[in-house]
Amino acid sequence: MGPSSRWRRATSAHADLCGAPLARAAVIVPAVVVAETTRGGPRDATVNRVIKTVEDVAPVTEEVAREAGRLLAGARKSNATIDALVVASAARREPAIILTGDMDDITALAANYPHVRVEGV
Repeated sequence: MGPSSRWRRATSAHADLCGAPLARAAVIVPAVVVAETTRGGPRDATVNRVIKTVEDVAPVTEEVAREAGRLLAGARKSNATIDALVVASAARREPAIILTGDMDDITALAANYPHVRVEGV
């Protein structure tokens, strides 16, 4: 994903997240999302603004990592590790909403978690 695509998605996510406090939603970003969306330069500004609005950046624990591995095995996917980690992180919270630009993979991985809703950005 190029910088302009990351910027558009981050801007859309920021707009969605601005309504979260009104809905009393806890906004959590898995740490792997930070790794996937930042590159350490000035183009990270919009992504950094989104990250500053969240309640927590969740680390990847061994338990989350093992759940992600089970998701990958069940979906017979080996190239969706970040997506599986995001779903495994969300699955630990009820209810959960995942905002994503990758609806197909995330929706497939989250299929067995009725409390996890997937929305596109």
